[in-house]
Amino acid sequence: MEHILLKISIMLVPALLAVTLHEVAHGFIADKFGDPTARLLGRLTLNPIKHLDPIGTIALLVFGFGWARPVPVNPNNLRRAQKDMIWVSLAGPSANLLLALFSALLLRVVVYTAAMLPEGSQILPMINPIGLMAAFGLYINIILCLFNLLPIPPLDGGRVLMGVLPEKQSQMLRRIEPFGMLLIVFLIFGTSIWKTTFGPVVHHVVSIMAGPHMDVVEQTMRLLFYR
Repeated sequence: MEHILLKISIMLVPALLAVTLHEVAHGFIADKFGDPTARLLGRLTLNPIKHLDPIGTIALLVFGFGWARPVPVNPNNLRRAQKDMIWVSLAGPSANLLLALFSALLLRVVVYTAAMLPEGSQILPMINPIGLMAAFGLYINIILCLFNLLPIPPLDGGRVLMGVLPEKQSQMLRRIEPFGMLLIVFLIFGTSIWKTTFGPVVHHVVSIMAGPHMDVVEQTMRLLFYR
């Protein structure tokens, strides 16, 4: 029970921030390009309750990967539906990338500050949890960024691909969208692609951003998921 509470305390804020800003970014850019749907439905808010999907939130806390309720976007309201959807789709992963950069910077600040403090300092117990949250925030935002860029609709990467392809190929890709999530589930759980391809890519990108503090990220992930 103690480990579960520790896990939730470390993961909750970075996880909620990651999925909330991802969805708000979609709605915000859509609103700027002429579609007020998300704004009118009250989804342009940082209140995570407005965005949470119960199953996706549980998956996020248990497996380190999850999802929120998609922000509704009506392409018919966009000024240039096909082209504008590219920017709307890229907004979510871009928000996660920015959060990952912030987390990497925060991790460096925490590690540097901890190294400068004398042993036994009363401040250490307060800043160490921030370092753990920053490490997890870096990890989860890179996963959400890269996963959503996979070129499979209804993921953001699939919508980007539909926006850049010629109309005929775009329509063909649109036809598989209703089955896209089934395909994604199969790729994750029915093949080794997560372990052999996606996982190593995530680890490589995280290691680049974490720099000399990648060991802190790895220790954090072991604490959260392998203890």
